[in-house]
Amino acid sequence: MKEYSACTTVLVGKKASIDGSTMIARNDDTFSPITPQRFIIEPAAKGEKGRKIKSWLNKFKMDLPENAQAVSAVPNVDYKHRGYYDESGINQENVAMSCTESTYGNELALAFDPLIKDGLDEDCMQTVVLPYIHSAKDGVKYLGKLIAKYGSPAGNSVLFSDKNDIWYMEIVTGHHWVAQRIPDDSYAVAANRVSIEQVDFNDPDNFMWSDGIREFVDEHHLNTDHEGWNFRHIFGTYTEQDRHYNTNRVWYGQKYFNPEIEQDPQDGDLPFIRKASKKIAKEDVEFVLGSHYQDTPYDPFGKGTDEEKHRYRPIGLNRTQNSHILQIRNGVPEDKAAIMWLCIGGPAFTPYVPFFANMNDTDPSYNNTSMEYNMKDAWWYYKSFAALVESHYPQFVQLDITYLTDLNQYYRTRVAEITKNAGNKSGKELTDYLTKENQKTVAYTRTKTEKLWGQMMIDSINMSKLTFNMDANL
Repeated sequence: MKEYSACTTVLVGKKASIDGSTMIARNDDTFSPITPQRFIIEPAAKGEKGRKIKSWLNKFKMDLPENAQAVSAVPNVDYKHRGYYDESGINQENVAMSCTESTYGNELALAFDPLIKDGLDEDCMQTVVLPYIHSAKDGVKYLGKLIAKYGSPAGNSVLFSDKNDIWYMEIVTGHHWVAQRIPDDSYAVAANRVSIEQVDFNDPDNFMWSDGIREFVDEHHLNTDHEGWNFRHIFGTYTEQDRHYNTNRVWYGQKYFNPEIEQDPQDGDLPFIRKASKKIAKEDVEFVLGSHYQDTPYDPFGKGTDEEKHRYRPIGLNRTQNSHILQIRNGVPEDKAAIMWLCIGGPAFTPYVPFFANMNDTDPSYNNTSMEYNMKDAWWYYKSFAALVESHYPQFVQLDITYLTDLNQYYRTRVAEITKNAGNKSGKELTDYLTKENQKTVAYTRTKTEKLWGQMMIDSINMSKLTFNMDANL
């Protein structure tokens, strides 16, 4: 069963962020609200010959290198039916990757380079790339060679970052793709459409592309513009679904980062890259990923008409299986610099917990998720918490906002303290220390959540409609 990932991406360059870090972030949205996931560490390999991978979704298979870095991953629990989908993580050299955003090429381009049924798809993509790359740009090159060899069975957008660079890669046909480096002082929002615009083939420091793509476009007369080489215009789509499902999400993200700019939510040519009106914090990225058109008529919880409230697809959904912000910090030692902020359950209502990527394991509540409902599992627990908040949204939303604000304050202090208290630890000692501290953060978050959960349950009981005023003496 192929499940396309209808996701939203936010990218923030190091000079656009408030603290000089790079951030790549994404919501993993599937077509089912219930797709349990685990958070694990895929172990390193050294000299292990004969390693192979076989997709559960098609006939793709390949040999793997005998040496591999350890990487974090958030795979599906039911991988035999839904595919591996490691989908997001950070490797030992502080290179981050996120790779399951479906992107759609148009029928004109696909007619001459159709998708390859048994090619390398997103279900295996992180597994065959992230353990073997050494920079963000290296990630694009490495994946590009694999697409040239095996082809792609679907359009995909792939995010890579390291402490200096962010690269955004769009695979749109069976073999063709373009990647763009996000400028240090800029941000980008993408949402299931081809996003990259004008490509400068004389600027390999900021653009990369598949072999023969210009000749392919010329041969098949695909460039619709009188001048320039606009990747979105040549390979992208401009459908009604785009206007109600995709472009509106980009519009709202840009509205948040640039409130001074007036734009149309259905504009199919919103800019891909912008400079924000202020520096961007991790909490800003969280807000966008959990947003549902707050302070507009399009908010499903707002005061617009019924038609307005259902006109556009929100960014944060009940179908968001996880949301993540992969942050590579500058100004701190490299073995403490990478943090994976992971939100299990739904970014509209649940917290982004910080995990130092230099760890040897994750908390059992994250790495041992069951397919059956189990409140011991972080995935089921926070999914249920989000449903409880939504069930009485007018009564609970402010409680939830306060809870998330308090946790974000705690997390900022916590990350700084862990970084400082690590002192001169290095190697295994440091990895063990950061692993234990990650688990303490998980435990604290659970305790804070339990307290609010209890308050909301009591309030829910008191709000029951099955009540009746009666004589005090009865």
